[in-house]
Amino acid sequence: MKLLISRNQKEQKGIFGGHKGMSFNLRCRVELTPEENQLIARYRAEDQPLTYRTVGDTQIPGLKIGDLVRGISYEVRDVTELLNYEETIKSACGNFKTLLMVMNSFGGEEVIEF
Repeated sequence: MKLLISRNQKEQKGIFGGHKGMSFNLRCRVELTPEENQLIARYRAEDQPLTYRTVGDTQIPGLKIGDLVRGISYEVRDVTELLNYEETIKSACGNFKTLLMVMNSFGGEEVIEF
């Protein structure tokens, strides 16, 4: 699995053409191997959440496997917010890779030495 990240920026103009700051765009997509694509299809995991948002006392699924496979884009007004999104996506990809490894391990035996 490869995570592809693209960052862009553009100047924001006001109604009368004045400078209103910058906006930043973050685009992310994962490239999967054919074997990883087969695992996603076999386990129908496109809708599997990788991140959650908390609203009140309820956790709501956020970023899903299918979002990363199709590609996702965020536009923000602050570089710090862009970096936070990027770190969240990188962490989600780590969880995604672990999930793929577990999916691939069924039907075998794992030996752990201490």
